[in-house]
Amino acid sequence: MSMLYTVMILKKVLESELWFTVLHRKIKPLAVEARLRNREKKKMTLGLINANPVVQAKKERLVRTQPDQYRDDGVDPLDIYEYVRDIRDPEHPYTLEQLSVLSEESVTVDDQLDRILIKFTPTVQHCSMATIIGLCLRAKLKECLPLHYKVDILVSPGSHADEDSVNKQLNDKERVAAAMENPNLRQLVDECIYSDEI
Repeated sequence: MSMLYTVMILKKVLESELWFTVLHRKIKPLAVEARLRNREKKKMTLGLINANPVVQAKKERLVRTQPDQYRDDGVDPLDIYEYVRDIRDPEHPYTLEQLSVLSEESVTVDDQLDRILIKFTPTVQHCSMATIIGLCLRAKLKECLPLHYKVDILVSPGSHADEDSVNKQLNDKERVAAAMENPNLRQLVDECIYSDEI
């Protein structure tokens, strides 16, 4: 199955709200595809959600200009941003930074409470890939952060039509764990995270 075809099936699954069923019942992708085809025979399109995104030039790596204000075992928002900025968008061959989905201001750290907040802005308000982007961010951060940090990943306020639902999905441990157990979703997340390393 090609990458684009897999993305399109996953897009339709996410849009149809079958994704929760798929993850918990472990329905095979072909069965999901058949259900979707039967449900939306006439209106199923395989076009891109945002066929013409605005692409920014890739920025230089950021250099710290002020002394490090974070404790020795703490994390720095700039370091976190540097770590996640090169994640590839699930739909386009550009990074989240190039599509202005993430910026330096997207990351905030509260070392007192050991909490990290990342707010991202999808390229369009009806983006069904928002949950995939959030899963990519969470998976990438899981690799680099100390375990005691609580990570909250949110869609920027007013940037998505289904903001509350997406935020709930991205911050529910059981849903995230179930999504990462799905081999198709896991493959897509890995391709987005490690595309620059291949």
